[in-house]
Amino acid sequence: MILLQAQKVARQFSGDYIFKNINLEIQTGDRAALVGPNGAGKSTLLKILAGLNPPDEGQVTTPKDMTMGYLAQDTGLDSKRTIYEEMLTVFAPLQKMEQRMRALEAKMGTDHHNEDILKQYDQLQTEFSDKNGYGYEAEIRSVLHGFQFPETVLDKPIHTLSGGEKSRLALAKLLLEKRDLLILDEPTNHLDIDTLTWLEGYLQGYPGALLLVSHDRYFLDHTAKEVYEIHENRLDHYTGNYSYFLDEKQKRVDLEWKAYEKQQADIKKMEDYVDKNIVRASTTKMAQSRRKQLEKMDRLKRPDGSDKTIHFRFSESKKSGNDVLKVKDAAIGYSPEAVMAQPVELDVKRQHIHGVIGTNGVGKSTLLKSIIGQIPLLKGEIDLGTNVSIGYYDQEQKNLHPSKTVLDEIWDEHPTMPEKDVRSMLGSFLFSGDDVAKVVSQLSGGEKARLLLTKLALEHDNFLIMDEPTNHLDIDSKEVLQQALKNFDGTVLFVSHDRYFINYLATEITEITPNGSTLYLGNYEYYLEKKREQEALLAEQAAENEPDAAASNISQAQISYKDSKTQQRALRKLQREVEALETKIDDLTNQSQEIQEQMAAPEIATSYSKMQTLQAQLDDIDAEMAPLEEQWADKSTELEDFDH
Repeated sequence: MILLQAQKVARQFSGDYIFKNINLEIQTGDRAALVGPNGAGKSTLLKILAGLNPPDEGQVTTPKDMTMGYLAQDTGLDSKRTIYEEMLTVFAPLQKMEQRMRALEAKMGTDHHNEDILKQYDQLQTEFSDKNGYGYEAEIRSVLHGFQFPETVLDKPIHTLSGGEKSRLALAKLLLEKRDLLILDEPTNHLDIDTLTWLEGYLQGYPGALLLVSHDRYFLDHTAKEVYEIHENRLDHYTGNYSYFLDEKQKRVDLEWKAYEKQQADIKKMEDYVDKNIVRASTTKMAQSRRKQLEKMDRLKRPDGSDKTIHFRFSESKKSGNDVLKVKDAAIGYSPEAVMAQPVELDVKRQHIHGVIGTNGVGKSTLLKSIIGQIPLLKGEIDLGTNVSIGYYDQEQKNLHPSKTVLDEIWDEHPTMPEKDVRSMLGSFLFSGDDVAKVVSQLSGGEKARLLLTKLALEHDNFLIMDEPTNHLDIDSKEVLQQALKNFDGTVLFVSHDRYFINYLATEITEITPNGSTLYLGNYEYYLEKKREQEALLAEQAAENEPDAAASNISQAQISYKDSKTQQRALRKLQREVEALETKIDDLTNQSQEIQEQMAAPEIATSYSKMQTLQAQLDDIDAEMAPLEEQWADKSTELEDFDH
């Protein structure tokens, strides 16, 4: 069932199109991501799709009975209720139903044989049970726990919470409402790694459809099954997660370049022919014909002509010693009565990229501020190595002067630098033309992030300490930053909740908890592997400490042996069926991709009959694919049930 359809949607600003001819379709169960560079109009398009703003052109249609939820960037829940009371409002109809059941129970107590009352009660109880009437309070607690709201804080008034906590609550309430379609704009903001992991798992089992914007590549890879890319005023559609989209986009760009270069060569050849033959009597007729062909030719646009991203590198003016930083037996916090974590140990070596992770509020940013001397440790020592010079990236962006222009923010710190060099450097970070005259206080979060990176790149420090450097950056800019840090000859210590960023860069990871720190000598995937090993070891030790329970389990296993063998045969059969369906779907997907590549070729695109033939083949493949995908989804769900 189609839940939302956008047809030829456009938005203009001051006479210029932000985007136009946008066509998008969301069906039941879809998991769609909307991606594109900052400024491409993602949030603007989401507001149009959510019905908050009308399009300047085109239309958005939805079924009358479809329910939709929309979460804007950094939206916070504002309420005078407590956390738990606010979540209960989602289930107000169930609470009323429960009251009616209690009233009927009271009547049944005085009139045991009234068939009408018994029938009403039976119907009401069935409906109440079907709508999770007996489990909604447990569901509330489960979702709140996933968003890091334990039982001890559920009576806390919402107006006393921080902005980040209110944002998490807004998303929690939206999930509990179980709308047919959720449109989420940057839902991963303010979430730590544990919460992100929980949210991914929850959304994978969410009964409704999803359309989301996120700059978290790891999150997109684990959540999205199709990607819409908005760029150069248009929208391209890909079936697959974000990594698949990147691969397919590169193939599409390669094909577009091939078609563009071929047409350019043809144009050059025809122009040369016209130039050489237009004045010769014997060939002027043919030359005039070629000229008319050139005039009528639908010229292909140069691929990726307007997509921009930052480009820069970090360099060090002097080298540090091998031992860059040591933190020993540290207690982190603002007062002895409110210690966030202890004991914390760090040992950072030259040319290493050291990641720091942990839950929100455990003191990661506080630790960095202690290292740079802003906040003293409550206990312990900090030793910096020889010739270490620190460059600090502040996630709160307080290192910028709100009243200065972009140009002055750089030039005042480098007064001997020629203006053209300052402008050139700013241009590398996408500040060009009138952008350099903007006042810092008027910049967006992404623009401030780019300005901070500009300042950091100009300092040439050998030890970069970075607090959430990927906040506010789009995915393309993140990847440029990743590469710049990867190629840096100095040392990096960073705090981040961006798992792809951590996995790509970190040579080692320190996890901070209230009880101290643990070092993992690898990237994020290595960290996850070690955590799984630790959990398995703890489970094994727990089993050894409970021999009676273990013996009972063995006995139960013996009793269930035959059932287990039957289940194993059924499981193997189901696995074979899923693999066969996947093979068929992959074959059809490859056929579809080959046809789409043919359709992208200029000689095909300009031939209506050939395009019609290829489109008919695509339609046949789609018709064959639909039931296979439905079977695969059903069989995969059965397989997951076996695993659990």
